[in-house]
Amino acid sequence: MSEAHEEFIYPDPWTMPLEALDIGQGRYFRDNMHADYFARLRRDEPVHYCRDSEFGPYWSVSSYRLIKDVDENHEVFSSDRNITLFDQPEDFHMPMFIAMDRPKHDQQRKVVQPIVSPRNLANLEPTIRGRVCDILDNLPTGETINWVDEVSINLTTQMLATILGFPFEERAKLTRWSDIAAAGVESGLVDSVEQRREELLECLQRFVELWNEKANQPPTDDMISMLAHSEATQNMEPMEYLGNVLLLIVGGNDTTRNSISGGVLALNQYPEEYDKLRADPSLIPNMVAEIIRWQTPLAHMRRTAKQDTILGGKQIKAGEKVVMWYVSGNRDESVFENADRLIIDRPNARKHLSFGFGIHRCMGNRLGEMQLRVLWEEIQKRFHKIEVVGEPKRTPSPFVKGYTELPVIVHPK
Repeated sequence: MSEAHEEFIYPDPWTMPLEALDIGQGRYFRDNMHADYFARLRRDEPVHYCRDSEFGPYWSVSSYRLIKDVDENHEVFSSDRNITLFDQPEDFHMPMFIAMDRPKHDQQRKVVQPIVSPRNLANLEPTIRGRVCDILDNLPTGETINWVDEVSINLTTQMLATILGFPFEERAKLTRWSDIAAAGVESGLVDSVEQRREELLECLQRFVELWNEKANQPPTDDMISMLAHSEATQNMEPMEYLGNVLLLIVGGNDTTRNSISGGVLALNQYPEEYDKLRADPSLIPNMVAEIIRWQTPLAHMRRTAKQDTILGGKQIKAGEKVVMWYVSGNRDESVFENADRLIIDRPNARKHLSFGFGIHRCMGNRLGEMQLRVLWEEIQKRFHKIEVVGEPKRTPSPFVKGYTELPVIVHPK
């Protein structure tokens, strides 16, 4: 939705008829109004049918246990075709391994898995730390800055360029392609479906050039080289290549960048947790998991029922969309006590749903955690506080749960 979005009167989440609820509208997330509606669904109808929406009918699964049941049951709930609420147009379909079932999913994922192996992550950590230090050391103090642009996007786009093997001086393009790949026309980022297609085809053209360069050179340890040199992926159709590139861009960019922003916001909302962090920086690794739970940077993943099945007492028919709302499962009070609060020493923070379960569990989860850990280690060395000084602007998307602006002032020690 553009800046001049229309006013919307939100119905009372506790008294409205649930059959009228379409929680998949981006405005609920743009206006940060989703939480109570999900709380109502968890309480009264954890498997909920929305008959009429801009994306067609869909089922919402909102409780922790039932989300996990769907995510782990690949025999009944398929990832094929798409993993988000919105369908791709038939004439612009971009296959990607996260939206595939076995065996093809496993074959393609295996090709790029080495980039996030423990050994490679250990090799990457000094690079990440050097870039974090450079970014933080160049932040102006005592004046308002947009943390999203200056830190969150800056750091994650630098790392994404390195991992992909993308020209460093062109890395701003990755941010743009990530944004429009994960959003529709309603986001205000593009004027039309045609413009979105044109920009994504420009992305494809640039990555085909890189593919051809790397295919004619000895293999290196970046993702494009891995895809170009592996038997399982070297004969991909162009749209499948684009789909996998966009998956890696969104997965490596949107998720970490919005957790970086969300962590700063959460620590300001719960200042006693910031005090706790200052008193004991050894809490940072657990805090990282808790930030990822609290933020839930991808609000949902979707499956399609392969056969008629019963879930939470509801009859789901073959071919119907089933949406796992991770953002709701991560606030399930039956699993996380005081779930709406950030608690940086929460004992079970790592039980969060944000990375998914089963064969589609987020491949880059350790890389994202490492970027957040290193960032907060270096923040604590330099700054007494990152102070939020205005309201954040949020992404108008039911998929990427993120921020476009977070005004802050950094206060040195």
